[in-house]
Amino acid sequence: MGELSAVDEAAAVELLHDLGCTDGLPVTVPTPQRVQRMGLAMGYDADLVLGTMGPNMGECTVEKLAVAAVMAGCAPDHAPVVLAAARAVMDPRFDLTEMQATTHAIAPLIVVNGPARDWCQIHGGFGALGPGHRANATIGRALRLAMINIGGGRAGTSDMALLGHPGKFTMCLAEDELNSPFEPMHTGRGFDPSQSTVTVIGVDSPQSVMINLDADDPTSTDRLVQSLAAAFANVTTNNATLGGGQAALALNPDHATFLASRGWTLAQLRERVVDAAVVDHDVLAASAGYLDRPPRPDNTYRCFDEPDDLLVFVAGGGGLYSVAFPSWCAGPHRNQAVTVEIETGQTCAIPGAATL
Repeated sequence: MGELSAVDEAAAVELLHDLGCTDGLPVTVPTPQRVQRMGLAMGYDADLVLGTMGPNMGECTVEKLAVAAVMAGCAPDHAPVVLAAARAVMDPRFDLTEMQATTHAIAPLIVVNGPARDWCQIHGGFGALGPGHRANATIGRALRLAMINIGGGRAGTSDMALLGHPGKFTMCLAEDELNSPFEPMHTGRGFDPSQSTVTVIGVDSPQSVMINLDADDPTSTDRLVQSLAAAFANVTTNNATLGGGQAALALNPDHATFLASRGWTLAQLRERVVDAAVVDHDVLAASAGYLDRPPRPDNTYRCFDEPDDLLVFVAGGGGLYSVAFPSWCAGPHRNQAVTVEIETGQTCAIPGAATL
């Protein structure tokens, strides 16, 4: 698009709206000084091509990504996280082009693990996906603005989600590692606890799962598993109708602690939920979303192929509700999650005199 000019900041914001460069909300004007400072925080040359974003297959350079981060309201400390998230969605396994173009209401969920949670102040507790947390809001928003302005994902023309959901503005949080009795999610995906990562997966809007536990009831854990599995095996989800994809589950700290106190591991939980996330052929066939595919010998369909298809992390406040994130289960790679390390060693010094 080239360099733009306006008489003042207010006029510049209006111009960006008029050109379709925003998500509909006001943005910070990406002046050259602000973009340069954000690019320095990313630690690479401004013209370095990080990859391409579909469906327009636009080249994602460090400078273009820095523009998105500035517009979103990120602080320079957030820049390495934005860069890692962008790399994750540009990984071919993420199926970004297909995800942007689908009619399904799907959006990238960003989960941050490791020390970056603290130095970026990314929230993982009460209200982590709600308002009030700058890092959560702006990091996810920066990725969305990049998907709009670099990838060309504009509603009704190339982003064909029939209705969408608010997570398409931003959906970023940290795993609450401090209040989790389990190992953090990224260690199960091959990383060291001392490394910082982002894991990104395309999901529906979060769906609360009510789980009322009773320490004196020996069936509580079994009922917990059934409730979690039912959130994915609901015949209205793509997980039930298409199967074979991945999905995510945010286990609240109380539910996680309850399971751990009974000797459960995350691996056991994933295995039990995946085994229970099945739907009967006759039930699915009677639904409006039924797609004819061969059932298993027991006349059921599985939502997931294997336990690793369910991403489980601890987040949110303690209480009645954990949260399921059903997914799309389509695209050439069937909605695969991608985990990328957040690099910090290459970050350049930020000039102290520069201002946002």
